[in-house]
Amino acid sequence: MEAATPTPARRLTVGGVISEAFRLYVAHAAVLIGTALVVFVIAGVIQGVLRETDSWVLQLLGSLVSLIASVLYTGFVVSLVADVRDGRRDFTIGELLRSASHAIARLIGNGILLAIGVGIGLFLLIVPGLYLLTIWAVTAPAIVVERRGAIEAFGRSYELVRGDGWTVFGVIVVAFLILVGLAFLGALIGAAIADLVGAIVLTIIANTLAAPFAALVSSVLFFELRGEAPAADTQVAPTAPAV
Repeated sequence: MEAATPTPARRLTVGGVISEAFRLYVAHAAVLIGTALVVFVIAGVIQGVLRETDSWVLQLLGSLVSLIASVLYTGFVVSLVADVRDGRRDFTIGELLRSASHAIARLIGNGILLAIGVGIGLFLLIVPGLYLLTIWAVTAPAIVVERRGAIEAFGRSYELVRGDGWTVFGVIVVAFLILVGLAFLGALIGAAIADLVGAIVLTIIANTLAAPFAALVSSVLFFELRGEAPAADTQVAPTAPAV
């Protein structure tokens, strides 16, 4: 009897992750944007008010709120990606918000620690900050999918990224450039807005549109690093924005 030929390991590529993130965004735009709106309306109002103060501490807290919201939102989105990859049903906005309810406290704790670690690394020297951003790229998915603790998720993310660090860094850079492009368009619009309410609304809109892509990149990275292939042949209808 001939020995079975082992299935070759999937090779992580920058283009593969980015294209998969775009595909999922287009297919599930309604529920992704709807859920982002719920999360970033709250975060955007808090961030906007804090940034208008004269206190640099409160302004820094505003940035922290934004990052925590992003980590929390990524926790929601990874459930949708897992669902699609398994070829199962789609999520509604309400179901997506409830999907990571068991991990909200851990996601918030992880977001705070992530902000402090990466922030210090970027402040002291750019390279350490970028290194931490790379090895901690999939902490939120690890918390939701594998039910890791807020601190344990850092080690798990490093374990998954190890060996593919440069590719993961490449994914982060490309995703960042895409998001910067979107932010630049928003800045052009925002240049004509001088009042606080207008600035807050613009921040909410920008975060709502950009957050799904960033969260999808992190989620796709997580499953790719675990060696799980996407359900490419599964035809999934676009999700409805029902709550």
